[in-house]
Amino acid sequence: MLQRIFRLILGVVAVTAGGAAAAQSKPQRPALVAADLRPHQSLDGPWRWSIDPYRDGFAGFHGGEPGPSTRRWQDRTIADVERSDPRALFEFDLQRSPVAQLPGSWIGHAPEMRLYQGLVWYQRSFEAASPKPGQRTMLRFGAADYSTRVYLNGKEIGRHSGGFTPFAFDVTKALKAGTNQITVAVDSARTDADVPPPVTDWETYGGITRSVSLVTVPETYVDDAWIRLTNDGRVAATIRLDGLNQAGRTVRVRVPALDLQFEGTTDARGIWNGSAPAPKMLKRWSPEAPTLYDTLVEAGPDTLTDKIGFRTIEVRGDEILLNGHSIFLRGISMHEEELGKNPVRAMTHTAARALLTEIKQGLNGNFVRLAHYPHSEVVTRLADEMGLLVWSEIPVYWRVAWDNPEALAAARAMMTENIVRDRNRASIILWSVANETPIGEARNKFLRTLIGDVRALDDSRLVTAALLSRREGDVSTIDDPLIPDLDVLAINTYNGWYSDDRLAKLPNISWRSPATKPLIFSEFGAAALAGYHDVGADPHKFSEEFQAEYYRRTLEMAAKVPFLRGMSPWIIKDFRSPRRQHPVYQQGWNRKGLISETGAHKAAFDVLSEDYRRRAEASAKLTAQRGDKAEDSRKTPAF
Repeated sequence: MLQRIFRLILGVVAVTAGGAAAAQSKPQRPALVAADLRPHQSLDGPWRWSIDPYRDGFAGFHGGEPGPSTRRWQDRTIADVERSDPRALFEFDLQRSPVAQLPGSWIGHAPEMRLYQGLVWYQRSFEAASPKPGQRTMLRFGAADYSTRVYLNGKEIGRHSGGFTPFAFDVTKALKAGTNQITVAVDSARTDADVPPPVTDWETYGGITRSVSLVTVPETYVDDAWIRLTNDGRVAATIRLDGLNQAGRTVRVRVPALDLQFEGTTDARGIWNGSAPAPKMLKRWSPEAPTLYDTLVEAGPDTLTDKIGFRTIEVRGDEILLNGHSIFLRGISMHEEELGKNPVRAMTHTAARALLTEIKQGLNGNFVRLAHYPHSEVVTRLADEMGLLVWSEIPVYWRVAWDNPEALAAARAMMTENIVRDRNRASIILWSVANETPIGEARNKFLRTLIGDVRALDDSRLVTAALLSRREGDVSTIDDPLIPDLDVLAINTYNGWYSDDRLAKLPNISWRSPATKPLIFSEFGAAALAGYHDVGADPHKFSEEFQAEYYRRTLEMAAKVPFLRGMSPWIIKDFRSPRRQHPVYQQGWNRKGLISETGAHKAAFDVLSEDYRRRAEASAKLTAQRGDKAEDSRKTPAF
């Protein structure tokens, strides 16, 4: 099993827009896990930018190589060349182009970029020292949407496709001592072979949307480290080194606060697996007590540090067990979009905390579905810190090209990059492989391949997918053929919004499933324009009153589903969606948020908050009763 895990990791490569992933043709770029906690030089800040709608920086007008006049990445100062040679011709000059602050989508660069789809070039200079002997320098991108080519000092160093996962390149030999020029081409256009395909229900935030940094590591370093608590009460580690001396190297895992230490030796591939009994003093991570431990992985000159929580998650019958106890997931869905009238997907710590605080404290929640793609590691780390359970997914969404091997390769690469980045986040309990996909043999085969990958990469978490149900009269049946492959069933249901049902009738809808498995209502919701009120007996859709009543009635329906173990209604905040164009109520925004784009609470927010408050109190009471029983058992003499 572990050999398969690392074959998958090593086989993931770049997938250019419209191009296939050659899974065995070249090794994967560095995984560089926990890079955000390593010492690094940030390249965030001012960058020059320029659009290239016809992509002539990639090819001439006859399709050949671009000439000097359009070659955006060339390492020359254009103004100097023009002064020295009056006959020189350039169709660009990135060094005198406008400036934008990165990370952040180009939507915010200028008003005319609001709906731009295509290629944009970025460039900046930075100072660097030559890497010292025995060191390597990695250039890491948190994410760039969607297809990216990176050039350093006039030479291409790598490509990546997929707008939501990190990628890194070894630039040790490409760096110069002194001033270096980095040029990045980011193309937001997607094809039917991409993940997601072009048609979605959210904004395409093209550009460099997460941090860029230079990370220095030893020549042989810890590239991947996965530390977790197993269901049999052990702390397990799977470590992979990268470098010339990766084989036969001693690797040590330490958790100082627990006085825990165990070690071993890597095999020929640089991989080591080890475990030790969990110390009795270990405090398990939970939403009520999100305990994190400084954890160190030491291998020769390299020490990788991370903050890790230890907990278990499993399914028993139709229950979800966190640390062995049944839990109800009081959640909501969330897009990666900061509060404000003009978001640019700049998910800073402050922006992420503002949204997660609304969920944790405002809604009395313990769970968030990060839809519909991998969110920033800023968000997942904060979920660890704040105590929010997480559903993480990739955008296998709607119109996927199920029969296209390029689409499958893109999905597998993205899933691998997502899992490898976040396997140490205690908050993540669910990996989701799809959202609202139509049933069919090609689709089933596609998703089963992804499910197999997930189980090979991470057998410590649960697998789910947001499915659709079949309704006849007042009976909704969950009969998707993927049911046997999933740990947790999840259903998106919008009765009363995308149907003509009267809201008063919603509590009469019952739910059936042929499997004894837990169910999550992964989506339900109704849109409302904040501040628009209709207090009549039959309130108008898009009014706050309609949305609030929709939530009351849907929650009544949910309370009658005996195997329901969680909810993540759609959605915490109004978010940008170009497909939503009603001139009065939408204006390019999906209005199903419980708060507006600027953070104003709608009436339905309080409805859900009160429901979750009651559920939280009931859960706390049950926990207290369990504690009393455990205390009584300790006081009872043993015979």
